Amino acid sequence: MPGAETAHLGKVFADLVRRHGVPAAQLAIQMDGRAVDVTAGGVTPDAKFPVGSITKAFTASLAMLLVADGDLDVDDWIGAYLPELGTESDSLGGRLTLRQILSHTSGLPSSSDERSDVVSSPREYLRDCRQLTLVQPPGSGFTYSNVGYVFIGRIVEEITGMSWRDAIEALLLKPLGIVPSFIVPPDPRNPLDSFVSGHAVNETTGRALAVAQTMRAVEAPCGALALSAKDLVTFGRAHLTGSAPLDPRAFQDMRRPVSGSEPFGLADGWGLGLAVFRGADADWAGHDGNADGTSCRLRIDPAHDRVVALTTNANTGSALWDELVDELRAVDIPVGDYAAPELGARIPVPGTLFGSYSNGDMEYVVDGPDGATATLVVNGERYQELMLHEGWLFSVREPASGRRILGGRFLGDSSTGQASGIQSGGRVAGRGNP
Repeated sequence: MPGAETAHLGKVFADLVRRHGVPAAQLAIQMDGRAVDVTAGGVTPDAKFPVGSITKAFTASLAMLLVADGDLDVDDWIGAYLPELGTESDSLGGRLTLRQILSHTSGLPSSSDERSDVVSSPREYLRDCRQLTLVQPPGSGFTYSNVGYVFIGRIVEEITGMSWRDAIEALLLKPLGIVPSFIVPPDPRNPLDSFVSGHAVNETTGRALAVAQTMRAVEAPCGALALSAKDLVTFGRAHLTGSAPLDPRAFQDMRRPVSGSEPFGLADGWGLGLAVFRGADADWAGHDGNADGTSCRLRIDPAHDRVVALTTNANTGSALWDELVDELRAVDIPVGDYAAPELGARIPVPGTLFGSYSNGDMEYVVDGPDGATATLVVNGERYQELMLHEGWLFSVREPASGRRILGGRFLGDSSTGQASGIQSGGRVAGRGNP
């Protein structure tokens, strides 16, 4: 990227950060053999941001290292490693494989029940999860799950004899030259890690309020890493080059879309740990991540050796990214991203869609007086004016802004009006048990 374009991108980036009320952000790009690092808000390029669910891509890479070494098989039943989940054919341990969990096709709910707030150990967490109800049969489709990645973290611990934190540092991050921070330290009474605070931004007033990270220690493999955008690029580059300790063959499976799995609302496809996003000239792999008051992105283009990473410390970073994608494409970086489907013609909401749908401790309720108007309530938060569109997509009014947004889609048989579930943000909430 020529110097003039880099300077232009820096100016555009600073303007986007300011307009979206983001206190601090980093943008790192690797392409054409050059690295570009842009910051805003007074942070250095090495500052660590909580990267949320991008942590899952690191946890998946760690698991695939064990697969490449022959210590783990993606098609093993997980009960062989986690007997707390059972080993019988009708238990979670006897029904689910690592492949299904890595690709979010296990049918596991997004999160466990409320008791996970008070569990004292990973083993106790697993014992509680043994009674979880799957939202759909294993291997039948995509539904995003944090629970599954807690399981992967525990499998890593069982095989390596190390904690997830020690294993990911020693086996993956240190060989790549990445020095991380963690939002969940080994001892919460003695925090050792430093990272940029997240912020909740009021979109009306622009006021940014610092927020604390609330992730439970037991869920660390899902989202405990704090990294810089430069760190994310280093990780992405290792996926392209097969830098030690990564095996490029194993990582191809991480970004190869699983057949029949549609991560509607999140991405265009999903492999064994990485999402797939359609770009103008190539498919990009990567992951999105949102922690408390942060929003981050990672995109990897294997065909052209390009990596793009964004870190922001505000909930409005997601909207910033949407605009940044257009700006990057304008300077010949056709970064891949998920494009939500267009909403077609409006159709009546049949009464058969009304009712309750659940995903673990998440409850979705569709109600309304007639076929012309309906409301969606998600764990007590009400979204007004649910409208049904062609293809059984539905839109709602966003409470904070009043904008009409894509809410998700109903699953089932539209010809009979019978719904089996709702898919929103990649997560399936089902009716009944699979």
